Amino acid sequence: MDIRWLQDFLSLAEAGSFTVAADARHSSQPALSRRIQALEAWLGVELIDRSRYPTTLTPSGKIFRAHAADMIKKILDSRAELQGEPTSGSEQITFALPHALAISRFPVWWKEWQDDANRPVCRLLAANVHDAVTAFVAGRADVLICFHHAQQPIFLDPERYDRVSLGTEWLKPYSAARQGQPTWRLPGTSRNPVSLLSYSSGAFLGRMVDLIRQSAPEHLHAHPAFESDLADVLLGLAIKGHGVAWLPEGTAEKAVSEGKLRLAGDDRWALPITVYAYRDLAHARSAVVKLMATLQRRAQRMIAQAERGPQPIGALRDEMMRGGGA
Repeated sequence: MDIRWLQDFLSLAEAGSFTVAADARHSSQPALSRRIQALEAWLGVELIDRSRYPTTLTPSGKIFRAHAADMIKKILDSRAELQGEPTSGSEQITFALPHALAISRFPVWWKEWQDDANRPVCRLLAANVHDAVTAFVAGRADVLICFHHAQQPIFLDPERYDRVSLGTEWLKPYSAARQGQPTWRLPGTSRNPVSLLSYSSGAFLGRMVDLIRQSAPEHLHAHPAFESDLADVLLGLAIKGHGVAWLPEGTAEKAVSEGKLRLAGDDRWALPITVYAYRDLAHARSAVVKLMATLQRRAQRMIAQAERGPQPIGALRDEMMRGGGA
């Protein structure tokens, strides 16, 4: 079996023409035809109905088409995984983390976390919180970076998993800015309810918003306007004036600095969420161990700074979310 046989077959199935498929594969038509015949001989069935034009698949060919696509995917995924091990003196670290942190925080973190003497290759698995944790526990990621709240904790056995705090991410309500003021203000009124840009049912940040609403100082007058799993989708809708969205500060900060968003409520409508980095203690790959040691030192430095005395408002939190500085 040659992977090119599968690629040729899929190109032919898509194009319906040996000539067009050969051009797409940068091959001559006779060479492509020979490879298709070799694939049919290897399988022991005919895949192509050559009695018709345009070229069509036989019933066996239609069945095999889905299998061929899956085989190529698995082959390429396997090769990428194997080649992801140490190359050119560098190791790879795979991170699993929520989309919101992958987009807003991770680029800054990674710049500061890298060891200049031996920079590991970085691979990101961005997902919702549940899928990120699942990928980590299943061994598909070396480090999990995740939100954590006492009322919605991430249960990972401390005997097996080490964790380090990366700081606090505040979840706050934001609305489009109009003449420097929020278009929508909490809690709204019965006559003028707030349009709510919500997280999908079961989403971690959605559960955090539920906690905020349960302990809110006033009844929230609101009606659902939109729903999504992704904070960045709600960010875009909030900027366009479609309603109020509770967003992590890291997600909203650029739009706030550009004057596109304003807070729709005070801190009574906000919630601090801890961000942790986790690693499996059974995995002792040097790059991961070094990274977690670096994060631990920086976390201890932040604690020491806090104990020395009051910091400027927001400075400690911002420093921790940047990774603790150089």
